Amino acid sequence: MKKLNMIYEGKAKQLYTCEREDALIIHYKDDATAFNGAKKAQIEHKGMLNNAISTIIFKEMARAGIPTHYLETLNDRDQLCKKVHIIPLEVIVRNVIAGGMSKRLNIPEGTPSPKPIYELCYKNDELGDPLINEDHALALGVVSESELITIKTLTLQINEVLKKLFDQVGILLVDFKIEFGKTPDGKIVLADEISPDTCRFWDKETMMKLDKDRFRRDLGKVEDAYQEILRRLELIKTV
Repeated sequence: MKKLNMIYEGKAKQLYTCEREDALIIHYKDDATAFNGAKKAQIEHKGMLNNAISTIIFKEMARAGIPTHYLETLNDRDQLCKKVHIIPLEVIVRNVIAGGMSKRLNIPEGTPSPKPIYELCYKNDELGDPLINEDHALALGVVSESELITIKTLTLQINEVLKKLFDQVGILLVDFKIEFGKTPDGKIVLADEISPDTCRFWDKETMMKLDKDRFRRDLGKVEDAYQEILRRLELIKTV
C-alpha cells in the first residue's frame, strides 16, 4: 500500500490518501510539541516507537472488542487505518491526579482518584482546546446525546483494558487522552493513537515518568522512556 497525497499534517502525524478509498495511511513523525505548540523539538525514533506502541495497543483493543480505526501496520512508521470523520473532542480519563488537573485544583500530583475522572476538551487550536462539559459539546453541535453515551461507555471500557494491560508490566496508567471518529455508516470508533505522547505512564515501583512529561518538563531521556514502554509491551503483546 503506497502513500499518495498528503491531506493533513498535525503535530505528530501526517495523513495520506492511498489506493483504498475507504482508508488512509497515518505516518508517525519524530516531532514533539508541548503547551499547544509553544515548545517544539525532534525526538529521534519517536515516530517509530509510537507506531509500534500504538500497534500493540490497537490489537489489544480489538481483542477486547473495542472498535477502532486500525487496519494494519505497513512499516516502521506507517499504519493503514479506516477513513473516519474525527469528532472534535479530546476525551480524557484520569486515574491519578497529575498535570493540568493538579495545577488547576491544587491537588498534589500523584493523588489517586477514588474513581476514574472523565473529562472533555473541545479540539480547537485557536481556543487552546478548552475544557468543556457534555452540555457544551451538545451546544457546539459536534455530537448527539446518544453519541456522547457511546463515547463515555467506550472510554471507560478502554480505561479498564489499558489499566489491565499496563499493570501486567509494572506500569501505572496515570491518565490518557483519546479521540474518536465516525465511519461513513455512523459507527463511533477509537481513532488517532495511544502512546506515551497521549498517556502518562509511571513505573509502579520507582514512580519514574515514562512518557511525554519527560519532554514537557525537561527531564531528559525521552527516547529511553518510550523505548522502555515498548520493551515491556513486547513481552506480552498479542499477535
